Amino acid sequence: MIWLPATFLAALFQAWRTAVQQRVRAELSVNAAGLVRYLYGLPVGIVLLLGYLGWRGATIPPISPYFLMLCVAAGLAQIIGTNLLLLAFGYRNYVAGTAFAKTEAIQGALLAFLLLGETLSWLTLGGIAVGVAGVMIVAAGGQRLRLSDMVQPAALCGLGAGLGFTMTSIFVKAASLELASADKMLAALVALVVVQAGQTLMQGSYVAWREREQLPRVFATWRTSGQVGLLAALGSACWFTGFATAPVALVRAVGQVEVILTLGFSRFYLREARKPGEVPGLLLVGLGVVLALTGGL
Repeated sequence: MIWLPATFLAALFQAWRTAVQQRVRAELSVNAAGLVRYLYGLPVGIVLLLGYLGWRGATIPPISPYFLMLCVAAGLAQIIGTNLLLLAFGYRNYVAGTAFAKTEAIQGALLAFLLLGETLSWLTLGGIAVGVAGVMIVAAGGQRLRLSDMVQPAALCGLGAGLGFTMTSIFVKAASLELASADKMLAALVALVVVQAGQTLMQGSYVAWREREQLPRVFATWRTSGQVGLLAALGSACWFTGFATAPVALVRAVGQVEVILTLGFSRFYLREARKPGEVPGLLLVGLGVVLALTGGL
């Protein structure tokens, strides 16, 4: 049952990290704002892995080329998802961007079934649907959601971000199964460090090549960027632990509590105005999480 507290902590860290990263976004480009997540998060991931190895008296199991390939794929999917989420913020506010991205729960249920053979109870599937409906109400901001709204830039970027995060979870799950270890938390932490190293190399190379003027800003904003890296590493460690120890779709469904936490950070940290429809939307998100948990436990 370690996946449950890990998922709640992951949602907390992710909502917190995204709020801080939104402030960094005002000073950096999309790619540079994404880079700080991995560049400053990698040392934290290494410390977490070394600390766990020391605590358990364990060693890193053999790493296969296929494991590395899966981790690189997970890292690339997360980079794409993060960049699309930051782009969504440019079209609408922090809450709306996150809300559309949280359709990853229903995307995850479908893709995990098709690619991993994971199945869920009808109650859990119903909870996912209720939660996504709540997310859409929050995203609509009290307005009637029309079909045309689903093809506006913020929605498309958010939906694309959700797909990127869904594929990240699937690749991480496959990587944890590939690693020759019965210790799923160790597998999650090894995957975390490999993924972060690959992300730092991939996005760092792109920024150095195409946006070289952003590199000094990445280091100049180290105080805020360091917070982003710390929260990102802690959140990813918790997400990866959840993916390694429970069905991907169930973890994503419970992770919808992030929307509730997102609104809290939006109000008290970013000082964004409250919008109509948030209360009923949040109630549906909460009900969806309860139904998903009831059906999955």
